[in-house]
Amino acid sequence: MTRSARRTRRTTRSLQVAGVSAAALLALSACSSSDDASSDSSSTPKSSASSSSSPKLTGTVTVFAAASLKESFTSLGKEFEQAHPGTKVTFNFGGSDTLAASITGGAPADVFAAASPKTMAIVTDKKDAATTPATFVRNQLEIATLPGNPDKVSSLKDLTKSDLKVVLCDKTVPCGAAAQKALDASHLKLTPVSYEQDVKSALTKVELKEADAAVVYKTDVKAAGDKVEGVEFPESADAINDYPIALLKDAPNAEAAKAFIALVQSPEGQKVLTAAGFLKPTA
Repeated sequence: MTRSARRTRRTTRSLQVAGVSAAALLALSACSSSDDASSDSSSTPKSSASSSSSPKLTGTVTVFAAASLKESFTSLGKEFEQAHPGTKVTFNFGGSDTLAASITGGAPADVFAAASPKTMAIVTDKKDAATTPATFVRNQLEIATLPGNPDKVSSLKDLTKSDLKVVLCDKTVPCGAAAQKALDASHLKLTPVSYEQDVKSALTKVELKEADAAVVYKTDVKAAGDKVEGVEFPESADAINDYPIALLKDAPNAEAAKAFIALVQSPEGQKVLTAAGFLKPTA
């Protein structure tokens, strides 16, 4: 083979090697781009899935709650709305028995917080609760008198004086049932000037000076400030009410309702309730 032919053959072989190398580089580049695209596409759904696992709470939560919870639950409602922009908590406060009757009668509500297990049972017996009621606080009775306690009331027995105008909650209402239990345990008979349908109504009678005294909850005496004066009595220790809370079966906004119940039971919620005078639930 001549020198010229050998030189031509070497040149051809070099060009072939160079072509193979270029093709390999192009293949590697394509694989790398494909891997990057695959990595990007797989990471996007993960991020999306993560954000969708905790959906944003919206809408109105309707809470039916015992009248004695008015101040503390109103405060917790505001906290809930601040923590979950786009939500609103509305309350229907009243006597637990009346609220329970409304719920079993079909009134739309998400949460029921009662002042006694007995009134909560009105709802659970009708299968209108979606969760098992849980006790979240307890409450104890106290005598509310006019500021300065002008009638010198110092015991439950003092309320039986004939010249004293005393108001009680109706016996069907938890505060009234508890007061009657304390009276029965002390073998005392008391005829009030009126029976009120919820504890706030009983307290208002004293605030307006339409009554000299009323048997209400410690939390209500505390909430009234200097409008009344509280008198403790030992018999109240035997008539402490447990307060249960439950999600309702046909709750229009169940997810937000569950979150509100969680707030009530949380350390933050318990702090608000104990500051209002409620007792912590027993272990």
